[in-house]
Amino acid sequence: MKVPLFDMTRQYESLRDEILNVVDSVFKSGRLIMGENVKRFEEEMQNYLNVKHAIGVANGSDALYIAARSLGIKDGDFVITTAFTFFATVSCVTRNGGTPIFVDIDENTFNIDLDQVEKVLKDHPARNKIRAIIPVHLFGRTVDLERLEYIRQQYGVKILEDCAQSVGSTWQFSDGTVKKSGSVGDVSILSFFPTKNLGAHGDAGMILTNDEHLAEFCRIFRVHGAKVKYFHEMEGVNSRLDEVQAAILRVKLKRLDSFHQRRRDLAKLYNELFEKYDLTNHVVCPPLGEGFECVFHQYVVRVKHGHRDRLKSYLESRGVETAIYYPLGMHRQKCFAHLPRVELEKTDRACAEVLALPMFPELREEEVEYVVKCIKDYFEGECAC
Repeated sequence: MKVPLFDMTRQYESLRDEILNVVDSVFKSGRLIMGENVKRFEEEMQNYLNVKHAIGVANGSDALYIAARSLGIKDGDFVITTAFTFFATVSCVTRNGGTPIFVDIDENTFNIDLDQVEKVLKDHPARNKIRAIIPVHLFGRTVDLERLEYIRQQYGVKILEDCAQSVGSTWQFSDGTVKKSGSVGDVSILSFFPTKNLGAHGDAGMILTNDEHLAEFCRIFRVHGAKVKYFHEMEGVNSRLDEVQAAILRVKLKRLDSFHQRRRDLAKLYNELFEKYDLTNHVVCPPLGEGFECVFHQYVVRVKHGHRDRLKSYLESRGVETAIYYPLGMHRQKCFAHLPRVELEKTDRACAEVLALPMFPELREEEVEYVVKCIKDYFEGECAC
């Protein structure tokens, strides 16, 4: 059996007629850039996430760069973030002239350790120059939003939420209020890369904010810094969400919550099968948890005792596609070697142990069972040696 890590074609087949219809409508309209679909998609995302402003841009990396720029991050500023993330989380700081301060992760969630964040805010030599924090809601699991709000108020720092992998994930506050990731930061971003939970058929991204002034800055900056065409108020960039992608994303947004529930059901099945086959001594499963709703952009396990790479090769030989997110932390990347050296033990350990297993809404139960049985076969063979 062949089991892909992600298969976009299955989703396309189920939505094909509707997608072709809306794309055809865009082509017939003759309006391909910044038209009605972009406007309506922005409004629909505002309603879905309960934010005041949603600004479509070309991709998630641009969204991060523009969002960081809107916060005024510049030369001499410091920004706290995680090293266990995709490159763009960090490059949005350095491209704007700022310096990242890496802190370690929580081993149970893979998200930034907020205790370490507070320690840096209190004790770091450059604490008075820390402008912002960029938490990443990794693999679809929400960082503690209530704690983030407290930190922002207590220390007077800005929050840029990286929600590239977490659209629709939630956190329940102590008063019972439930908020979605991306709704509490000063500014937040989304990625609609094709493999994301809400994926375009090309590149696309979005900036979110409840601040009118930040929203205005981002809208102007995405079109060459011009509020009125050919009259430029700042040196902006060309980063616009196109009509075709917006039209496709509108089709998928209507089904996003059902896609999320299917992912949660598959994650629950994975966890149950690992328990059933007595594999939890070898593999650490992600918690399903209470007080938050993970949207399982990825189903990532920890493989213990140095077996990760051998297990990955074995699964490949059995037709199971997997991936490693991420094999090397940002604090160890060559391009950031000029930054102050930090030791992040938990991040390094995660890089050596994590393995993403197949996860997408159209994945079948029998495929999940096959994946887990292959893992069972691997460890039975290893233990018999």
